[in-house]
Amino acid sequence: MDQDVDVTVVGAGPVGLVLAAELALAGATVQILERRAEPDEAMKAQSINLPTAEALDRRGLLPAAEAVQRELLERVGSFARTAGDPPPGGGGRAPEARFTGHFAGMVLDADLVDWSDPDLAAHAVAEGARMVPQRELEALLAGHVARLGVPVRRGVEVAALDDTGDGVLVGTSAGTVRTGWLVGCDGGHSTVRRLAGIGFSGTDPELTGYQAVVDIADPSMLGHGWTWTPKGAYRYGPQPGRVATVEFDGAPQTRLRSRETPMAPVTLEEVQGSLRRVSGTDVTLTALRATPTRWTDNARQADTYRSGRVLLAGDAAHVHPPFGGQGLNLGVGDAMNLGWKLGAVTAGWAPEELLDTYDAERRPLGAWVLDWTRAQTGVMRPDAMSAALRQVLADLLSTRAGTTYAVKKISGVTQRIDLPGDHPLIGRFAPDLWLSDGSRLADHSHGGGIVLLDRTTDGTFARLAAAWAGRVSCVTDDDHATPTAVLVRPDGVVAWASDTTGIAAATGLETALHRWAGAPSA
Repeated sequence: MDQDVDVTVVGAGPVGLVLAAELALAGATVQILERRAEPDEAMKAQSINLPTAEALDRRGLLPAAEAVQRELLERVGSFARTAGDPPPGGGGRAPEARFTGHFAGMVLDADLVDWSDPDLAAHAVAEGARMVPQRELEALLAGHVARLGVPVRRGVEVAALDDTGDGVLVGTSAGTVRTGWLVGCDGGHSTVRRLAGIGFSGTDPELTGYQAVVDIADPSMLGHGWTWTPKGAYRYGPQPGRVATVEFDGAPQTRLRSRETPMAPVTLEEVQGSLRRVSGTDVTLTALRATPTRWTDNARQADTYRSGRVLLAGDAAHVHPPFGGQGLNLGVGDAMNLGWKLGAVTAGWAPEELLDTYDAERRPLGAWVLDWTRAQTGVMRPDAMSAALRQVLADLLSTRAGTTYAVKKISGVTQRIDLPGDHPLIGRFAPDLWLSDGSRLADHSHGGGIVLLDRTTDGTFARLAAAWAGRVSCVTDDDHATPTAVLVRPDGVVAWASDTTGIAAATGLETALHRWAGAPSA
């Protein structure tokens, strides 16, 4: 089919922007369709995890993200801890803050975390870019996409699609689009998912939550931090005027019956009513200072992330309560995983079967996040049994081991994809790998390709990878550190690593190159 573009991305949120950028770096022609005329100003995630921060780092965006965090910390001093030690490996500056997060409203004490834990210590550089709210992240990514020349067509709604087998005809409010591939990054009420006939299985909601920044006539009536009551829980702070509520009253009454229908806008009276019910006070809110959000613990996952030439990413593929901001990070991870693979397929050097690894690799992590947030729903219920469980968990989270465990899970440093090979780095996100010239391997990843680090004295592995020139960038270093060599995919996942040389190591690298970089180009 004659195509207008290789790939059309529906949705200009962070997930759609990341995906479009990765596709552009891979050489694909791409456009973004967004139904909103302007960027969404609603309050959403307030932080990012380490895989997301490191994704920004690999594309040269870490300084901009660090600037966002510094500005935030100037306004709000909470959830931060100054770290005086430089990151391991030398040659870099210490992160400005230690981000911990919370589990079911129980804030994790940074002083209890074992920051020398190998998993945490291996991912220290990007710690200074964790406190990046979703709105600021979206603005940062919009600039990145604009520099790559990707058009964002706002005010365009998708109304129909037809997967012809060799492309997709997309009916929109602005006319018909002919595209090779269509990716829905259009949120939990995804039109793309609905039109593609992809099921969305999961559990129904039992709570309603709100978050907003407001003017409060009598703030002394509220406790600071998280407070549990017989009606649910509420949070006041850490920013002045920021409030959040959780009510176990079932799905919001303002939602229509269809799961595909977005909820009505949130009003000041609605937020005030929820805060009064949960807090048991007559607190008065006088103004909204940011677009508030309403959410539930609806937890669902698409039955498949791909149907023919239609794919899903982000909330279009999975929804869950926003505890800990996991949804944003899960979606960015989807985009990083899918972007380079779909780019390789459109470039012609990878078969369509490569796209099957997208669902296989991302679905297990999505299922885990759904269960991680479901667990928090169970702990936050206002009944006596949940309150008792909450106290047990609070005791565990007051220990060094318990806090470190939770922080590692929230930060994303323990994420791993099941890939062949016995080296402990394979399937994990590449750690901070410092080179003898003071640079890091991430500094050599801005172009979005596969990167091979070769630390052998004679460049043994780099010579082997030369047959994949143009798809694999080779970085040689003679510091003789371990790993001796490591192959990193564009999404930051280690595809192969070795601490030795020899026939077995060379065979392993060649196998990984064929799998992830296609047939040799030379």
